[in-house]
Amino acid sequence: MLRVVVESANGLPKKRVGTPDPIASVIFKEEKKKTKSIDSELNPVWNEVLEFDLKGQALDTNCYIDVVVKDYETIGKDKFLGSAKISLRELASGQAKSLPSKNVPLVNESGQSIGATINLVIGYEAPASATDLNDPQGGDSTVDAGSGGAEEGNETTGGDNAGSAGGNVSNNLRQRLVRSSKSRHRLANKPQDFQVRVRIIEARQLSGNNVKPVVKVTVCEQTHRTRIKKGNNPFYDEMMFYNVHMLPSDLLEENISFRVYNSYSLRADSLMGEFKLDIGYVYDEPAHCVMRKWLLLNDPEESSSGAKGYLKVSLFVVGVGDEPPVESRESNDDQDDIETNLLLPAGIAQRWATLSLKVYRAEDIPQMDDAFIQSMKEFFGGEENKKNLVDPFLEVRFAGKKLCTQIIEKNANPEWNQVLNLQVKFPSMCECIKLTVFDWDRITGNDAVGTTYLNLAKIASSGGEIEDDHAGKRDIPSYEANTGESEMGFLPVFGPCYVNLYGSPREFTGLPDPYEELNHGKGEGVAYRGRVLVELSTKLDEKKDKHVDCIPNDDLLVVQKFQRRRKYCLCAVFHSATMLQEPGEPIQFEVSIGNYGNKLDTTCKPLASTTQYSCAVFDGNHYYYLPWAGTKPVVVVTSNWEDISHRLDSVNIIMYITNRLQSNLEAFKVGILAKVNDNQLVEVWLKLLNQLIEDLESLPMPELEGRSNLTSLDLQLKKLRDSALATMAEGARQMREEVTEIRDTLSDLESWLSKLLQLAEEPQNSMPDVVIWMLRGEKRVAYSRIPANNILYSTYNEQACGQHCGKTQTIFFQYPMDKDKGLKVPVQARVNMWLGLSAHEKKFNSYSEGTFSVFAELYENQAKVFGKWGTTGLVGRHKFSDVTGKLKLKQEYFMPPRGWEWEETWFIDPEKALLTEADAGHTEFMDEVFQNETRFPGREWKAASEPYTDVNGEKSRTPGEFECPPGWAWEDEWTVDDNRAVDDQGWEYGVTIPPDDKPRSWVSAEKMYHVHRRRRLVRPRKRGALPAGTAAERRDQGDPEGWEFSSLIGWKFHHKERTSDTFRRRRWRRKMGPEGHVGASAIFKLEGALGIDTEETEKTDASKVFGENTPTVSCCFERSFFYHLRVYVYQARNLASMDKDSFSDPYAYVSFLHLSKTTEKLQATLNPTWDQTLIFNNVEIYGDPQKIATNPPDVVVELFDHDQVGKDEILGRSVCRPLVKLNPGIDQTPKLLWHPVLHKGLPAGEALMAAELILKDKAGESDLPLVPPKRAENLYMVPQGIRPVVQLTAVEILAWGLRNMKTFQLASVTSPSLVVECGGQRVESAVIKNMKKSPNFPCSVLFIKVLLPKDEMYTPPVVLKVIDHRPFGRKPVVGQCTISTLEQFRCDPYVISAEGAMSSKMALFAAAPFKDVSIKMEDESRPLLEAQVIPPEKETVDWWSKFYASLGEQEKCGPYMKKGYDTLKVYDCELEDVPEFKGLTDFCETFKLLRGKTEDGDDDPTVVGEFKGSFKVYPLSDDPGVLPPPRQFRELPDSGPQECLVRIYIVRAIDLQPKDNNGKCDPYVKISLRNNTIDDRDHYLPNTINPVFGRMFEMTCFLPQDKDLRIGVYDYDLLTRDEKVGETVIDLENRFLSRYNSYCGIPQTYCISGTNQWRDQLKPSEILENLARMKGRSKPRCEDNGTSMMFNGKEYTLAEFEGTREIHQHLGPPSERLFLHVLRTQGVVPEHVETRTLYSSFQPTLSQGKLQMWVDVFPKSIGVPGPPFDITPRKPKKFFLRAVIWNTTDVTLDETSITGENMSDIYVKGWMPGMEDDKQKTDVHYRSLDGDGNFNWRFVFEFEYLPAEQLCLVSKKEHFWSLDKSEFRIPPKLIVQIWDNDKFSLDDFLGTLELDLRSLVSPAKTPEKCSLDMMDALNTNKKEQAKSLFAQKSVRGWWPCSIEQDGKKVLGGKVEMMLEIVTETEADERPAGKGRDEPNMNPALKLPNRPETSFFWFTNPCKTMKFIVWRRFKWVFIGLIILILVILFVAILLYSLPNYISMKIVKPFQ
Repeated sequence: MLRVVVESANGLPKKRVGTPDPIASVIFKEEKKKTKSIDSELNPVWNEVLEFDLKGQALDTNCYIDVVVKDYETIGKDKFLGSAKISLRELASGQAKSLPSKNVPLVNESGQSIGATINLVIGYEAPASATDLNDPQGGDSTVDAGSGGAEEGNETTGGDNAGSAGGNVSNNLRQRLVRSSKSRHRLANKPQDFQVRVRIIEARQLSGNNVKPVVKVTVCEQTHRTRIKKGNNPFYDEMMFYNVHMLPSDLLEENISFRVYNSYSLRADSLMGEFKLDIGYVYDEPAHCVMRKWLLLNDPEESSSGAKGYLKVSLFVVGVGDEPPVESRESNDDQDDIETNLLLPAGIAQRWATLSLKVYRAEDIPQMDDAFIQSMKEFFGGEENKKNLVDPFLEVRFAGKKLCTQIIEKNANPEWNQVLNLQVKFPSMCECIKLTVFDWDRITGNDAVGTTYLNLAKIASSGGEIEDDHAGKRDIPSYEANTGESEMGFLPVFGPCYVNLYGSPREFTGLPDPYEELNHGKGEGVAYRGRVLVELSTKLDEKKDKHVDCIPNDDLLVVQKFQRRRKYCLCAVFHSATMLQEPGEPIQFEVSIGNYGNKLDTTCKPLASTTQYSCAVFDGNHYYYLPWAGTKPVVVVTSNWEDISHRLDSVNIIMYITNRLQSNLEAFKVGILAKVNDNQLVEVWLKLLNQLIEDLESLPMPELEGRSNLTSLDLQLKKLRDSALATMAEGARQMREEVTEIRDTLSDLESWLSKLLQLAEEPQNSMPDVVIWMLRGEKRVAYSRIPANNILYSTYNEQACGQHCGKTQTIFFQYPMDKDKGLKVPVQARVNMWLGLSAHEKKFNSYSEGTFSVFAELYENQAKVFGKWGTTGLVGRHKFSDVTGKLKLKQEYFMPPRGWEWEETWFIDPEKALLTEADAGHTEFMDEVFQNETRFPGREWKAASEPYTDVNGEKSRTPGEFECPPGWAWEDEWTVDDNRAVDDQGWEYGVTIPPDDKPRSWVSAEKMYHVHRRRRLVRPRKRGALPAGTAAERRDQGDPEGWEFSSLIGWKFHHKERTSDTFRRRRWRRKMGPEGHVGASAIFKLEGALGIDTEETEKTDASKVFGENTPTVSCCFERSFFYHLRVYVYQARNLASMDKDSFSDPYAYVSFLHLSKTTEKLQATLNPTWDQTLIFNNVEIYGDPQKIATNPPDVVVELFDHDQVGKDEILGRSVCRPLVKLNPGIDQTPKLLWHPVLHKGLPAGEALMAAELILKDKAGESDLPLVPPKRAENLYMVPQGIRPVVQLTAVEILAWGLRNMKTFQLASVTSPSLVVECGGQRVESAVIKNMKKSPNFPCSVLFIKVLLPKDEMYTPPVVLKVIDHRPFGRKPVVGQCTISTLEQFRCDPYVISAEGAMSSKMALFAAAPFKDVSIKMEDESRPLLEAQVIPPEKETVDWWSKFYASLGEQEKCGPYMKKGYDTLKVYDCELEDVPEFKGLTDFCETFKLLRGKTEDGDDDPTVVGEFKGSFKVYPLSDDPGVLPPPRQFRELPDSGPQECLVRIYIVRAIDLQPKDNNGKCDPYVKISLRNNTIDDRDHYLPNTINPVFGRMFEMTCFLPQDKDLRIGVYDYDLLTRDEKVGETVIDLENRFLSRYNSYCGIPQTYCISGTNQWRDQLKPSEILENLARMKGRSKPRCEDNGTSMMFNGKEYTLAEFEGTREIHQHLGPPSERLFLHVLRTQGVVPEHVETRTLYSSFQPTLSQGKLQMWVDVFPKSIGVPGPPFDITPRKPKKFFLRAVIWNTTDVTLDETSITGENMSDIYVKGWMPGMEDDKQKTDVHYRSLDGDGNFNWRFVFEFEYLPAEQLCLVSKKEHFWSLDKSEFRIPPKLIVQIWDNDKFSLDDFLGTLELDLRSLVSPAKTPEKCSLDMMDALNTNKKEQAKSLFAQKSVRGWWPCSIEQDGKKVLGGKVEMMLEIVTETEADERPAGKGRDEPNMNPALKLPNRPETSFFWFTNPCKTMKFIVWRRFKWVFIGLIILILVILFVAILLYSLPNYISMKIVKPFQ
């Protein structure tokens, strides 16, 4: 198949008069195809696909196509404009799949360029039979995706695939395998509406005899079926709709299943064939659809069986905002060749493949079962290990199939050693193999342990490259030598390699797991849950007997080498943890990789994998941080993994190239956005390309030789990556040399970027991710997962190291399974991580900063009993313990790990980070204490036993014991806090309910039964300015002996002893040092716990030993550097509205490390301009400034909406990277840029900001930049040089009116005014007095002068607010709208453009003199007289002829075109969407007014009305002396209401959404204009989804009040309420005001009678004059009796327009015709039919069908319009098919008679499909002994036929209970069957014949020439043989009947017939009866001349005697008679003999 997409042409030459109507035609090998013509256009856009059927031939390398562009003429020959010739060599050689030919020059006849160009894309699908030309092995090699390692995997196997183009098939197969999905990127990852449409057109060549096929289609568990048809080639043409609401990713993995059943059979074998297809496959096709393709059906059970028939379908996937394309039926569609139009080439569809998945073993599977039974066993002395509480097995799912390994009980490291064989059809329509490890449970359901996926697209390739579009389509031709290597793809192959499982946290609890879903692969797993060693290989065409088998021992030995482990060391230094949201228990971080480092897992050695606990400190503004200062916590984790550096090095190198390309691309995009000058842009662009080429050339992929654990996938991926990178480098070089317009390269560069990202994916990554958990107390709160390769050190080269290896990176943690998608950040940490082989651990020294120290630590605990401190009161605590107090320790237990030694003795060292007072970080603080009193009920109040407590009732200090800390000052004395729910004394009361000793709840009123009361005493204090030097001292205050105190055993400790304290502890530490190691890398030797004396621990289990007792590592920085940070927050735009008044009150928290500040709060805006500089003066950062410069911490801005009541809501978060200056003198300023604001992971606006971080010198502040100007106290503005440069600008606003305002707070909007805000300026319009009477503003133009940035990038938005003026002075904002950019409204004020003089039709109506009206009325009367004279031509020409002629369906429009009548324009979209009419908003645009959050909390703002208006923006001079330019909006039309007549023509609807259970609907039209509704329910059309309405409605209305015309299509229901299918809304006001004359389309000719009679109120001359005045041009002047004319400085003559046209009698006077022709050159709306999409509230974003229609609007003030068109639908014609069955011959003899001869009782049955009720049979020709039958019998079938569409219209009730008849359109066919009649059993079927009356197989003249080959000939060369019976009228001869035996068709008999088609009138003239009934004529049928032997034995006994008995047994009878006579003779003889003898003896008479 060759496809040519004719896109567009540019710069076609003008004609002498007017512009051409270009039409393009493409010629390929004498075959010519044309596009549609486009009226008067020099830059036409066709976008049409022309397909050339190659009839199975491959393209030749010297093929070419010719493209010719002509000027289309309705009459006469099209005029040549230019042509081009394009060679198809690249397509033929297979270098590319598609050939984009952009800007091909067109040349004239003599070969000179005419200055015009054309754009095409040529696509080529090689036929299945053509082998791959580039394949040196002749297309017969496939790479066996090796089972073992690479050794076997690299050989090519000829064997089973050679021959029969086998290899080519697998190539094709691979192409299907790797289908990338560019179109999927833009789908948001949230559930949304989709619609899958399936049209079943027809089936062919179904197997079986006399079948009744029905098709069932299943999508997403919804099944629809077609109607049941008869025959092997049924025609359905039924559309099915499937509506789903789901995640795009889920939908695209679902499949569409087609199954064809035989509805006769009730047995299980009724399935005739099936086909399955991925929805993603359809979505990735162009326009998301597959049009009219054949599917090859096969039997799912039998892999070897061939095709079971073909099914023709169209498939569409319609997503949000997609427009489903319109299907076009070609005229030769019925005979299309199945082979060339198959969806998948036939060779492929039948390949079976076996995916063999070898599952070797798993490890680290977490505990899944309860330990209860376990403990019981131990109790009775059983020995077993706790870690093995899991019974794992692996389940594999692929393409709906599922296999499981065996279950291995009680084993966390199971060895399965099984191979699972999945048999699948290739190419598979599914992409992922799902592997899930389950824990088997005897009783309950199995639990998932973890899930992972093998994505086939990543472990297989189609050859060439992994492509963005279908494999192989690339913009850049391949420049490497075609060795065949690069072209060779490979089948799915993987491993042997471990795959890691992730899911919920590993800790086992008996409770239900809240994160269960993560283990099923939904969402990002938060913890490592084990790994599985698997290997996958694929074999084609091979069936395995066993689905599950054991792996042979040899393979187990081979896989050993893939399990070799090496030791890795991971070190993480935590530099800061900030942005904590609330304080609470102390916080600790845990770093783990796999199981190593997980502190709650007992299977690995204990490691120093957690940081010390520390408490969060307030940062003085909003957030909390951990106060680590210069001592940074360090974690060290050692682990053992396979060495896969050769894979990860490649990934890291590609990621390095990608990151550089990405940052350069960002700079390039910013340059384009900021409209920098071309030289600068070229510089950026060249830097990008040069760096890319340099990277691609200088960074080769690592060589794989000599690696022990290579797999065949490694080799294949290396080949793939090498060739892809080489191609890209070549493409970049070519781009650098050849490209002229660099902005156009953006899409190519972006596609390279996505290509690189694709290449960087490593499927065989067996190294688990590093997981960092934040623990609060003992609870896991938040996590972050970091891929190991990002921090992996590599010795290969610098670029092969991970991008964050040894570098400090910022990590935003996230909550597990966060429903809010990151709404709140749990913590932001800066961590420096390094991971490397322990062999390279010395290399760590060069990355490390600071000095590392290692300590052992324990706590000494004491309690206070009777005022004395001691160890006696330590209930449940140990004298010496760890920090948690739970683990008993002793100093003498400690032994340093191996390789370490003590450096010092034990010393006391208090922990500062846990001793945070409540006031830390605050500048103001409130000390509080509660005074408590108790009583017996009804008695006096007395002091309670604990008179003073804290808020929780715990003992506290008395007010007198509170001291003011140093640096603080009291603000006030102690006061009672009465601003709470308390009485006037401040008391609150409660009742104590035992066992509590304090009330649980408090009330403010005293009752008799209250026994307890309390009140809150508070005293505020404020931090003074600290005197120098006190900061350090303050830290060291506290207890001299290092004790820390607490009133309870818990976490809250403080320095100073208080009277209420009952517990104290102090920390002892001892430093360790490495033996003989130097440098930081020594810490990697810390493995295991600090050894504990063995005697003690024999009884304890492992978890106790492990506990917390690992050494603590910290990194100390000697010096810190101070920096000065400035954050410039200028403005934000398009924020979400959070308040009910449609706005938010935004402010921002700006956070940098451990500091944060807040911007000012702005009122009621979504586009805040803060214009604020936030200055952070002394920012202390530890570490090397150079490293900070390369990788600075981010500035995080969180935007909030301030609420007076309730909590402030977050609006989103944005991150900005500061510019670092290590030398303040550097002359470099940061540039303000827009940074995206994200809210729940989705864009929610943008913020314009920048930041700079300046290193301070010791010297002081002098060299810092100047302090920016202040706007208020502590409010700095953004300084000059950074803030945008502004210019005085005028903004003119045309405020036309408001429409459709919804109610606000239950009251309607009655007196609104408009407020326009822009750049700090504000202007308000006059108030509309009465919305109902006139919704337009009384004074329409507003004007503001405003300072706007010169740079378009910084332009602030325009905000429109509508304010309603309500009683009592209330002025609520009832709607608002933000217009983000003013670019489109900028204009030059001194050019009066057509748009400028905004006049309109209405103004002209007011100006038109009234005498025109009277003349007009007289004019009307003349044509009526003429019209009566003209003879009617109703029969041959109607409006539908014009419609079909315009669609190009010539066969449907009769003689219309020949008469030279005009056509109309059919737009396949709404008129508003036609580009040249600019949405009909040229006078004023419509802006939607929104309101903020709705009551139900729905985030999406609701539309509450519309504002009609426009803007003009132009610069003003700063010089006050210069005169301002002229105003832009002037000469405006009258804004009062106008009464209009509206005519709505509804032509037809296309593909309506079905509403009834039968998959159809009963549509009718309902039209409403405000309160006026027309309901056309009586004329509903039953059971159709493509109704032809053909209705015209007239209504009157007042504009602008009734501007919205709603046209709804409803589904008629008898009993229930009618459902709305969908509706469309037309803005009549826009049509009326637009200067494109859209109120009534302008026809091509001026006719005063006939079908095309002029229907406008004004004649063409008047319309043209109005147009001239509106555009400010002179009036058109007529000369030469109206045959020539001057207009706009040009001369026009009638001859040049009508020179070639046929002049017919309906045309009007020449002058008006000329005016009309000139008018049509002015770009006005032509006479048209528009196609409007219907939408419904049920699926607001999806098309519910389309409606073809148009609207005329006539103002009544001008007069009466012309007569309306009659568009009533055509009626079908009645025809009769007369089929005379003369004879049959060679009929199969089916019976054996009693007498043993073969015979049949033949009769013939006939019917037309769809009219099965009218089946007719002949009489029976009994006892045919030679297969001949004589009938002379006439069948007469009456049918209704639409000659235009060549289909029969059948109306019948589908079921007896149906209300209405359904209409079906069915091809006219005749089915004739021969049967054998049986009286006492079922009749036997002998043969069938199916004839299509449109293309009838010519019959044979004699029975000898008649054979089955005649019918086959139809399928091969149909054109010569077949003719339409409608054209031939009558035909006679012999046709063969076939019957199926053993799957083959054989001859079942021949039938002689005469077929004749007669119309109704002919039938009356030449009548004929059925059978041989009267009137038996035309022709008269005699009784058949049947042999005497033909009769029925039962009814003809005499004939039976004569012909059956006598003929067969004649001699028997004669013999019998003779025998009887002889016997009789003998008997008589014997009887009479005695008598005779006795007489003889006696002789009585003698």
